[in-house]
Amino acid sequence: MISRRGRKLGISNRFAANAGSAGLLPLCFALLIIALAFQSANANFLTARNVSNLCLQLAAPGILTLGVMLVLLVGEIDLSIGAVSGLCASVLAVAHAHLGLSAAPSMAVALLVGLTIGLTQGAVVVFLRAPSFIITLSGLLVWMGAHHILLGEKIGELEIDDPTLRAIASAFLPSWLTGLLIVIPGAAALFHGVAAEPRFGLSAAKLRILGRAAVYLLTAAVAALVLEQHHGAPFLLVLLIALAVASTIVTEHTPLGVHILAIGGNAESARRAGVSVAGVRIAMFATCSTLAAVAGVVLASRQLAVDATTGGGSLTLDAIAAAVIGGTSLFGGRGRALGAILGSVLVASVENGLDLLGLSGDVKSVATGLMLFSAVCLDTLLQRRRGASV
Repeated sequence: MISRRGRKLGISNRFAANAGSAGLLPLCFALLIIALAFQSANANFLTARNVSNLCLQLAAPGILTLGVMLVLLVGEIDLSIGAVSGLCASVLAVAHAHLGLSAAPSMAVALLVGLTIGLTQGAVVVFLRAPSFIITLSGLLVWMGAHHILLGEKIGELEIDDPTLRAIASAFLPSWLTGLLIVIPGAAALFHGVAAEPRFGLSAAKLRILGRAAVYLLTAAVAALVLEQHHGAPFLLVLLIALAVASTIVTEHTPLGVHILAIGGNAESARRAGVSVAGVRIAMFATCSTLAAVAGVVLASRQLAVDATTGGGSLTLDAIAAAVIGGTSLFGGRGRALGAILGSVLVASVENGLDLLGLSGDVKSVATGLMLFSAVCLDTLLQRRRGASV
């Protein structure tokens, strides 16, 4: 559905161009090359156990990547997501261990804290017209310090002993069920795409849609078969897929998605068309921080504890790198949830493969940095080409 405002600005055409998946083919090809290269270097890379472990490693960074993608789409950035995830993880642990709350209320409090942080930072950026880079960098320092203070120097670490909280990262579902959950939205998207094509018969556009659907279904089937050999599909994989589907629906199939892309493309034109630029930007910051809180819950469940390192390290930079590598523009107005997830898979695959080869964290940092550097250079060149063609 495209709103009148979108049609007035011609945003629907821009939206349709951004929604195309041709730009994802290089990512898929890169993932194939990486998988074959690491498999040839270490035969354990494509085993069911390592693929399952990769899904678990991917969950928290992938969720953060979806959040930062939404902020980048409106032409902003959030550098505090790692610190927010760590703080919300410590809020979860303290609420459970010290306040005696059960799993559901503890998670609700953590998500509420993340939402509040996002609303606050977004409001400061929008109403004070402050650079989001500086505001969220300041937030990184503030929330990191609050995270350490909340844990306390004497405590250092809080264990997660609640069975429900532990099950978030340790539960596995039958692969056939996961495959079904993947196929249903894929089939719905296929039907929508074919129905939206006005020409009768098998046109070239319909053939492209059917071809992409075939690749999608084949990939889902292979993944389900591989995961079935090791406990089944992790619940975290299902959670990540659900969040990616929700992000795709919002950004590609709703008027809000048109407004998000319009603001990232030209905020002044969007404002003149009646789009609530301030409201949408604040909403994206709030959603980003809420997703960071979800990632914090995942991290706490995976580590079975929360300490000063939770949410730290290169987590924030990895998420931003994955979003940019996945095709999300640093200049706003261009990006897809599927591309962000593929970028996250690529970054996680490289780090996982280097771990299997016994290489140090410094080598992983160099590899991630080079991938981000290449993606930023490509994004800049594409932005200049679009500017020259206007």
